[in-house]
Amino acid sequence: MTDQKPFEPAKSRFAAVEFAMNPEPRCPCILLLDTSGSMGGEPIEQLNEGLRQFQAELQGDALAAKRVEVAVFTFGGKVEKVVDFVSAGSFTAPTLKADGLTPIGEAIVKAMDALEERKKAYKAGGVSYYRPWVFLMTDGEPTDEAAQLDAAVARVKEAEAKKSVAFFTVGVEEADLAALAKIATRTPMKLKGLAFRELFSWLSTSLQRVSQSQVGEAVSLPAVGWNEV
Repeated sequence: MTDQKPFEPAKSRFAAVEFAMNPEPRCPCILLLDTSGSMGGEPIEQLNEGLRQFQAELQGDALAAKRVEVAVFTFGGKVEKVVDFVSAGSFTAPTLKADGLTPIGEAIVKAMDALEERKKAYKAGGVSYYRPWVFLMTDGEPTDEAAQLDAAVARVKEAEAKKSVAFFTVGVEEADLAALAKIATRTPMKLKGLAFRELFSWLSTSLQRVSQSQVGEAVSLPAVGWNEV
């Protein structure tokens, strides 16, 4: 009887090929975006414009295009993984629509789960990675049950304490900044008007700087000019 290789899921095989073709260290970034009904109209249009600018700027940097990975989760009534982890060079900005409530806690848990799976794939593929970023943006307050939100908050704070994630929160328009302040250890920032293009330009520049550094090296980020002070 000939030896049989263990079954390898198609996703694992794809990751192995992907890492063989591009062995650069990875800087994963998850965008957690509020697409609830209150984001309808001009806010969601400006958010989509910001995402397109984010794509263009990252793809304009040859090294960041290889090293930065982007995933997009939305929460508007339900949580959806709109874009799975993909290199910035292959990232296509989605066109988002607004609808539903604001299940922030559920979105955080699903994003953190996806991040842990991606880190396992890096390790299995022999690829090093920078400290992952999670960028949460919302114009409201969580509509999850208290227990679910508490579990999400505990997850974020534990990851921050272990320096296994850098979790940022941004409030848009009438967002509850006090609620956001309870989620992460970093002070939430308030977006100035609908300056999504400025925010995503800052984010792309920040990720470019990270991608140009050595893994584990401290990086000086650009000044924030898109927030209210």
